[in-house]
Parts: sequence; structure tokens; C-alpha cells
Amino acid sequence: MKYVRMPIEAESPEQYGYDRIRFNLTESSLRDRPLSDLGVDLQDFQRLLLAYGDHRGHPGLREEIASLSGVTADQVLVTPGAAGALFLLATALLEREDHLVVLRPNYATNIETPRAIGCAITFLDLAFEEGFRVDPGRLASLVRPNTRLVSLTCPHNPTGTSLSEEELREVLDLAEARGCRLLFDETYREMRFGGPLPVAASLSSRAVSVSSLSKTYGIPGIRVGWICCGDPELYDLLLAAKEQMGICGSVVDEELAYRALLRRAAWLPDIRARIALAFDTVKGWMEEQDLFQWVPPQGGVVCFPRLREDVDPDRFYRVLNERYGVFVGPGHWFEQPRRYMRVGYGWPKPEELAGGLAGLAAAASDALEGR
Repeated sequence: MKYVRMPIEAESPEQYGYDRIRFNLTESSLRDRPLSDLGVDLQDFQRLLLAYGDHRGHPGLREEIASLSGVTADQVLVTPGAAGALFLLATALLEREDHLVVLRPNYATNIETPRAIGCAITFLDLAFEEGFRVDPGRLASLVRPNTRLVSLTCPHNPTGTSLSEEELREVLDLAEARGCRLLFDETYREMRFGGPLPVAASLSSRAVSVSSLSKTYGIPGIRVGWICCGDPELYDLLLAAKEQMGICGSVVDEELAYRALLRRAAWLPDIRARIALAFDTVKGWMEEQDLFQWVPPQGGVVCFPRLREDVDPDRFYRVLNERYGVFVGPGHWFEQPRRYMRVGYGWPKPEELAGGLAGLAAAASDALEGR
């Protein structure tokens, strides 16, 4: 495999330095939680045995994940974040002679790991003019006899758009009819406006669902994600891949994740209220200016607006970063033109979001061509 460092990671705020950023609109999650939010009794943790854990993952954690996913605990495999889940799936399912259909734009790992494997890739490119909509009919036309995997994300990162339940079932029918697997990245599932879709893996054994604690719950630092898989043979293959990569997960991380999910019901109302407030702020801002265009998101905490064509993107980013101290995810992070950008609106505090949006408007005005 030929690994290439991804711009989204090389240019990430944790690499650039949080202390150099005034208004951070790059993040694709809720704001990070402190350990105190989990109600951890540190004296109790003193007794935690630091042995190898269950290779499938903490049993209580798998039960909690199963209860919110409509699957059984023995269909849940805990992984080192959703990123680890995506890596396991790509390396377990794809070889050089296989074919993948994947959305673009996309979270880079969904594309770069298959590229490192060397399989054939066909992109289902989403278009601004079409509302970044996934067209199941166009998707079906891209599937070949050797298509091993179709990779979708819903709600989508970076656009925030979502399939309907009818479209999800149509895609599942496609996977069943063509004999390929459907990877459904559901990291933003619980942040879908109007309520979450069913977990794809609960509807078909051809589907594999991926999620994590990083986005909705704001706990990326403990690196816990999971795979839901109703096919026992594929589950065993993924378990073998996990064991060869790291045997088992961190018992500390998985215990913290278990305790976090026990608080899920208490946390979700506040989470959804914070998302709604932040979305209303961005929506109001978009309605009041004319230098950006967008497709309103249908879930998650990110959107993917673009600059008007008479704004110079290179000058825009330079001024945005250096003069106004605002950082967003530029289009090249997602293999898109730089006039597009991912704006994360769930992570900043309300005053930070307002300041960042003001900086975006000012930088775009400064970068108007002919000024």
C-alpha cells in the first residue's frame, strides 16, 4: 500500500496549532467534552485492570451500541474511531482487482485508503446545482460486475445533506440485487434534522454501518468507533483484521465510551438544541449576505458553501487566515475547487461562530476582484 498524507490531516488545526487560530470553523463535530462530563470516579478507575480486553469490544459498550442501532451486541465490533473502522473495511474488502463506487466530496479516508490499496474507483460526484443529492439511479449506473463495495455517507460530510429513508432502501435494494456491499458511514446519524434514519446494517446483511463517539458526542480523544454488521462471515473477517492491526481496543477508552453512552439520553436534548441554535445562526447569516452560496444542510454540524465567482479564492483564504484569524476547511481538502469550503458550525461557542462568520464576510469582500 502506498500511503499519502491527506491535506485534511496535514493542515488540520491540531497540526497548525490551536493557539494560532482565533475563530475555528474547521471542526466537524460538537465541541470537545472534558472528562468531568462523563462523571468518572477516578478512584474507581484506579481498580480498572489494564489487561487485554474483549477483542470485539467492551461487552457493555457493545450492548449500548446495539440498543441504539437496532442490531444485536454480537453484530457490533468496536474499533479505534470511525477512521479505524473505515480502514478495516477497506483493507478487508478491497483488493487491486476490485471496484469501488464512492461519493465525492467525502471524508478523505473513504477515498485515500482504497487508493493506497490500488483498486479501481468510480466517483459518484455530487453537484451543488443538484443540491448535492445522491441519485440512486445514477449510482446504479456506476456499479460494475466487479464492484465489491459502494461507499456512502449520511448525513454527508462535508455538505450536511441526507438521503431519505426511501432512498436508503433503494440503495439497499441495489446492493442486494448486484451482490455488492454497502458501506454506510453514519457518523452524523443522530444529528439528522427530523430524526435519524434506521441503521442500514439493521435492514440488510449486505450493509455495514460505521459510527463513532467523535462527532455527536464531542469525544474524539478517546478514539472509539464501531461497525455494525449482520453478516457473520464478514464480521469474522473484520474481527480478524482488527486483531492483526491491534488485537483489541484500549480498555480505558472503551470504559470511558461505555460511561458516555450511559449518559446519551440525558445529553441528546442539549446536543440537539445547540445544533439548532448554531444552524439558525448560519442560516440567518447566509440570508443576509450575497458573496457566498450554499445548499442548506439536512443534518450534522457542517455545510459546504462556495464563494461567488468574482471573489478570488487565494486572496480570500490568505486574508481570512492572516487578517481575521478565521479557519475553515478549504475545498482542496475534499478534492473540490478552492471556492468551496467546509464550515463547521457545531464546535464554536456562539460568540466564536458569530465572529467567524463576520470574518468570512469581511474576507470575501476584501477578495472581490477589481477591488
